This record gives sequence, C-alpha cells and structure tokens, in this order.
Amino acid sequence: MNLRDQLLEIIQASDKALTVDQLTERLSLESTDAFKELIRTLNTLEEEGLIGRTRTNRYGTLAVLGQAAGIISIHQRGFGFLSVEGETEDVFLPPDQLKDVYHGDTILVKKREDNRGKTEGVLLKVLKRGLSEFVGTYTLPSGRLDQFAFIEPDDKRINFWPVVNPDKSLGAVDGHKVVVRITKYPDGRFAGACDVVRIIGHKNDPGVDILSIVYKHGIPTEFPEDVIDQANAVPDEADEKDFMGRVDLRNETIFTIDGEDAKDLDDAVHVKKLDNGNYELGVHIADVSHYVTEGSPLDVEAFERGTSVYLVDRVIPMLPHRLSNGICSLNPHVNRLTLSCVMEISPQNGKVVHHELFPSVIKTTERMTYTNVREIIERDDEATLERYEPYIPLFDLMAELAEVLRTRRNSRGAINFDFAEAKVVVDEEGKPADIVLRPRSVAEKLIEEFMLAANETVAEHFHKMDVPFIYRVHDNPKPDKLDFFFDFVANFGVHIERFKGQKVEPKTLQKILKAISGEPEEPVISTIMLRSMQQAKYDDVSLGHFGLATDFYTHFTSPIRRYPDLIVHRLMRTYVFNGDVSEKTIAKYEDRLDSIAEQASKRERRSVDAERETQALKKAEYMESRLGEEFDGVVSGVTNFGMFIELPNTIEGLVRLQSMDDYYHFDESQLMLLGERTKRQFRIGDAVRVKVDAVNLDERTIDFTVVGMPKREQSRRRQPTTIKATEGRPKKDDKKGRGRDDKRPKRGKPGKPGKPGQAGKPSKPGEKPKTSQGRSALDLKKKDGQKRTGDAKRGAKKRR
Repeated sequence: MNLRDQLLEIIQASDKALTVDQLTERLSLESTDAFKELIRTLNTLEEEGLIGRTRTNRYGTLAVLGQAAGIISIHQRGFGFLSVEGETEDVFLPPDQLKDVYHGDTILVKKREDNRGKTEGVLLKVLKRGLSEFVGTYTLPSGRLDQFAFIEPDDKRINFWPVVNPDKSLGAVDGHKVVVRITKYPDGRFAGACDVVRIIGHKNDPGVDILSIVYKHGIPTEFPEDVIDQANAVPDEADEKDFMGRVDLRNETIFTIDGEDAKDLDDAVHVKKLDNGNYELGVHIADVSHYVTEGSPLDVEAFERGTSVYLVDRVIPMLPHRLSNGICSLNPHVNRLTLSCVMEISPQNGKVVHHELFPSVIKTTERMTYTNVREIIERDDEATLERYEPYIPLFDLMAELAEVLRTRRNSRGAINFDFAEAKVVVDEEGKPADIVLRPRSVAEKLIEEFMLAANETVAEHFHKMDVPFIYRVHDNPKPDKLDFFFDFVANFGVHIERFKGQKVEPKTLQKILKAISGEPEEPVISTIMLRSMQQAKYDDVSLGHFGLATDFYTHFTSPIRRYPDLIVHRLMRTYVFNGDVSEKTIAKYEDRLDSIAEQASKRERRSVDAERETQALKKAEYMESRLGEEFDGVVSGVTNFGMFIELPNTIEGLVRLQSMDDYYHFDESQLMLLGERTKRQFRIGDAVRVKVDAVNLDERTIDFTVVGMPKREQSRRRQPTTIKATEGRPKKDDKKGRGRDDKRPKRGKPGKPGKPGQAGKPSKPGEKPKTSQGRSALDLKKKDGQKRTGDAKRGAKKRR
C-alpha cells in the first residue's frame, strides 16, 4: 500500500483531526525524505478535497471537520447549491459566498447553520474550475472598443463575458453563435479571455437555436471516423450463420407497435392464450449487443453518449443510423436477431408464473402504429379493421392481458401519472407552427404494460442469481418534500392521516390521485406530486422502484437508444447464455457497473435538460407571435414574486406581482396570493384568463397579465377527503423490501434463480435453429429438449 492510501486509511479511520506528528508516528516514518513526502501527499489530498486541514494544521476527513466538497450549481439570481457526492441534501450558498466562484466549479466549504436553523456553506477555497468551454454569441461593441469582441454566454448562470483573444476568432462575425474555450478566468477588473473553437452559425439562421442548445449541453452531433467505419462494416441483413444457437420464432405472429414516425424499432411482442388458461407474453428486443461488442469503437461511443436525444426538430442517436434504423431495427418481414423474454402469466392475478430468457431470430408480421392498434381495439375505423381483420382477435387478447397486468400493478400501489404529452410542430425553417397534445391511448398503455412486465421479470431473475447487474431504481421520496406535498393537498380538502415519522408507501399517493381524479386541480396536484419525488436513476444495487411499487426493475427493452439496456443484454448473454459466472467475470462487473450506472444517469439527465430547453425555447417562440392575445389557463404555481399560469397546451408563463391590480401578500403555508385592498385570492388550481404580455427568447420566458378573475366555484373541492396513509408494503412472493439496507456487503457464490421462471439456454453450436411451427415459445423449448437448470426442473414439476 502506497503512502497516499495509507494516509487516507488512517485519516478515514479516525473520528478526530490528527497532527502531522501523530501521522508520522502512526506511519512509522523516520527519514527526512519520508517526512517531506508525507507533507507533499497531505497537500495533494487537501487540494483534491479528499481531506481537510484546520487552522492549527490538523488533518481529518471533511465530515469530521464539518466541511464539504462538491460541484456548485449557481442560479442566475446569484445564490448556489453545492452537490456533495454521497449526501442527499445539497448545501446552500448565499451570493456573498460566491465571489470569484463560477458555475460548475469544485469548491470546499465549511458548513454552518443560518438563523433559520438550515445548513448553508461558507466558502473556503476553489478546488478546481469546472467550466472549460461554453456556447455564446459573438458580440462586437460599437464605439472605440469595436476591435475587442466578447462573448455573451447562452447559459445565464455564467456570470462573465470574456474577451476573444486576438487572432482566435476563426473569422466569426457579430451575431454568430460560437463555442469558446476559456483561456483565462476573470481576475479582479479583467473580464477573462477565450478562444473561439467552433462557429455554429448566425443566431438568425434556421436551426442554429437548437444546435446552440445541443452544443451548450456538450452533446456530440457527429460520430468519430472509427465508429462510422465499424458501422459500415455491419451487414445490411442478418447472416444465417448467426441463427445458430437461437430459437427460431420466424413463424410466430409478432408485431412491433410504435409511433407513426418511429424508425428505431427495438421491441416486438406476441401474445397467446395457452391450453391451461394462462397467457403467454413474448417480448422480443433487438439484439444490439451482437453488433456492438464490448470495447469496440461503437461501444465506447455509445457509453459516452449514454442515450439518444429527442429534440423538437431532430433526433441525435446513440448509435449510427445504419444500425439504429437498419440491421438493429425490427422492420417488418425481414430476419432480425433478438433477445426474448417469454412469460407465462396467470389471468387471475397477473403474476408471472414462469419465464424463459433466450436468444432468438424473428420476422415481424406487421409494423403496427399506436393509431392502428387503438382503432382496432376501440373498433374506431372501418378501413383499419378491414386491413388487419385476421389479427383483430390477437389485439383484443393483448388488450385483455394488458388490463390484467395493469390491475396487478394498481393493486400493489403503482402510481400512474396520465399526463398528455405536448408535441411542438415545427415548419421547414424550424419555426413552431403548432403545439398539439398527444394523450396516451389504449395502445401506448398496452405496450407500456408489456415492457414493464419484461423489465421487472428480467430484474428479478438476475437479482435472484446474485450476480453484478444494472438496475433502474427510484428511491423513496424525501420526508420534507412529502410533508410539503401533504400540506399542499390539504388546501384542496385532501387530508392524509398518518403518524409522525410513519413511512409512506406508493399506495397512499395512488389514493390521492384517485381522490382528485376529474377535478380541475388534478393536473396541478399531479405535477406537484411528481416534483416531490426523487429522480429515477441507474444503480448496481437492486433498490426497488417506488413509483412502480416494485422491488425489482431494470431497463431491458430499448438497447438501440439506451446504453444501460445494452449492458443488460451483454450481462444476460454472459451469465445465462454462455453460463459464465466465474470469479473473474463477477469481479470484472463488480468493478465496472457502478461507474456505468453513474455515467448513464448523468447522460440521461443531460438529455432531459436539453429536451426541456428546446421545448421551452420553441414554446416561447410560439407565443411571441401571439403577443396581446388572451387565453384561459390554470394557476400552476405561486411564489413571492408572482404566479405561474399553465395553458391547456402545457405552455407556462409568469404573472409578475408588479403587474397585478393590488399589492398581494404571499401566504407560503397555503400557497396563496392575497390582495391587501381587494382581498382577492389566487391559489394553485384556480382558473384564470390571461393576456400574453411579453416574451424573452434568450431567457425562454413568457409573461402574462391577468384579465379575468378566478372561478373558484369550479376549482375548489366541496367535500373534504381523508386518506389513511398505507403503512408497510403488501406481501409479494417473499421478496426483500426495497432500500439501501439490501445492499450486499459481500456477494455469495452466484446462484441459479428459482421460480417464477428460468432462463433457457440456446441450442449448442452446430445445431440448427429451432422453429416454432405455431407452438408456444415456452412449450417449444421444452419439447425440443433444451437443458434446464435444476431449479427450473423443480419449478416445472411443481407447476405440473
């Protein structure tokens, strides 16, 4: 063990700060050179923020010294929040503590309590600058300084405008959107300096506004040459030699069901009714891992991107189009390699009583759209019914099974948010032409149930194998946010009866949604509930999913557009199909999956931020052409500086207090504005009529003024409702509860999963692929004599 590791071990084991002499003694250092090396190492660890030092030159962990280090996120109003790894709460820093600190910097702070008893930080030092490049507008001032160009940042959290170094402009002109690299941060009266490294285009050119957001978030728009070369080497059609070792399901009736404009079709399904009365659900996912091999240029790039990014006018794919829209897309009537999860499901309770995981080859029967499937199930269009007449019973069976699965999820307390999705329609020049709502139909909900079932089944399978794996997790809401939400809904007559400190289960929130279903305030309450929850993320520990009320969940179904799904496929092939659970393999993935999960979560967050910003920009641009027009809306938020109004098309704007007809006081406990003279009240959920007063495209903001008063008789609940908080989770199959308590300190020998199902093994190399000939996919594997693990055999005997 080197000196650095020894020092960290000693300091981390101590519950108090240690002097240099104490460290020297514990390390048994005697020579002068060794002492000098100790001082150098202590300085390095301190600079990295791994340890802290007191005024009396004692060294300890940051926790022991009451300090914290992390990345600062600065609000454009001047204050900031420090994100500290391993801590659930961010540390607030007031503006006076952020002098010479910039958004994204890594800083060290001393924690203290403010006069309200809340924790805030006192700046000790900047450990590392976080910002190296940013996007902005190349600006030439008029007058005698016109030879000095500076950059106005797009991100308003960047609070300095650096000067462009002479001869480093790449020929940019006034109004160009550019990417710049900081060469010198501001220092006293100096504004900072930068070099232009890329010209995106003029700010008035079509599409440059979206591209600027893409570059602002660091999203790559082009693939490296070696990635393109590898993609071009992939064949256009599946090679028959790759069918060896796969179950042949090409004679099965299998459908893809997606949106009309979808091109990356990575999931397909089949449903049957078995002789024993159970359903068979097959979820077949494109075998992207067959083409994107571990460590290859495609894999490295997919890891870096993490996910495809869906913007208002374009898609930035995780994989080159040759794969995502070609050989990996489950296009109709062509052979495609897949990984299949086939489940046998009880019609009585929706439980998966048996399952198989296996590699397969399929040929989808039809490329269905959500519109087609909805029209079939609801008998809504004669032409569609005539075209797909042979398959109508199958889609009816799918709808029947989806309802069984949905009932099971609801019975355990899953929280179902039924938000309509807003789509910004843009013209050829990227201008917003319309904003349309796309409510989720029976078809979208059907596919959602099937994908959820497959993801849960795969997650439970590998949890029971006790092997390193990657999960999709959703932690319990933070108590303070839930308390705020419960106080909030009490204003609408919904009261939660619970004991102090009582753990709240998903079923309680589900009951709230049922209580306000159909009420005018339903969308607002649903939104506030969603904001009170934590963000879902990826983890190498099975922590469960609060929103879905399940102990086991992963992402298996979208490997074309999500890197974690690709990893799940790779692990499935390694552990199950190849049977490799050696110590070397287990150690390899134990070491890697944590960082893969963290990277995937960060890339997902980046994608969501970019998508939201492009939506906000185009919504603001849409309203800019409607200045002076009036709209009906609902109060969606109330603050001490105004209230937010949401229109039916999901556009949200701000009514500022200074624009209102009275001096309004903000009542934080009731989230209400109360007029001092008029006594008028504005609460969340109130219906109002507003006029579009101003639009700021740079800030992506819309200002409204109120022209009609709230119609409270339509939006206040008349009869109060009391909901008893659900305590404890329903028993389900003797599964472990969720939470960090389940994190395994030591992994045992990888085992074979027992019920509810088993993974099947592919045929041996050299054997011909199996054909279905209309039989059940589960039955097919049994009749063709595929070997099973001992647990699977025992499970099969019990079922018989």
